[in-house]
Amino acid sequence: MIFSPSFACQDVQLLTPLNAFGSSVLLLMMVFYLMESKSPKYTLLFGMMCIGSSAYGFMAGTWPFGVIEAVWALFAFNKFIKIISARNKVN
Repeated sequence: MIFSPSFACQDVQLLTPLNAFGSSVLLLMMVFYLMESKSPKYTLLFGMMCIGSSAYGFMAGTWPFGVIEAVWALFAFNKFIKIISARNKVN
């Protein structure tokens, strides 16, 4: 395909509210994932961001992404419950 100058001049909105939401949620999700070893609260926050990411996937029309992120949220919440249960058994 040959580059068309008329294509480059089209008014394209790159940062829609939906894109801003999705980018923010994914950024926070990655940060909380990296911090999971520091505290169980980050595992819980990671799961919450997975729900936000899932919502973004459904709103953007990419339902497979939404389903996979919902499954990741379930895994994260399960991990959080196991960590808290193990801590309560020790105490």
